Amino acid sequence: MSNKAETPEQKADKEKRQVRLVWDDSKMENNYANVCNVSSTKEEFNLLFGTNQSWAMGQPNVRIALSNRIILNPHAAKRLAVLLSNAVNQYEEKVGPIELDAKHPSIEDTQTH
Repeated sequence: MSNKAETPEQKADKEKRQVRLVWDDSKMENNYANVCNVSSTKEEFNLLFGTNQSWAMGQPNVRIALSNRIILNPHAAKRLAVLLSNAVNQYEEKVGPIELDAKHPSIEDTQTH
């Protein structure tokens, strides 16, 4: 096995083949959501984001003001699931476990679908 260093031409060729991501946030908007719902068809996943407008517990109806819908193809949805799972795991390693309230309406809704 040779320990030859890369020539400048080889290094330049290698850099040309690498894809660089450029994050353009010039048109990005920020929205807060404390509720998310997911539905899917064979072709797409729909993520609905909104804010719980019913702050008192025990109310007969929970009002969610929907603000955004993100539609993903199955491959993008899978990549998002992996990225989000990794981010939550890293968060819990640093901060501690995130406890979910199983009686929360959004948790019950997702368990019945």
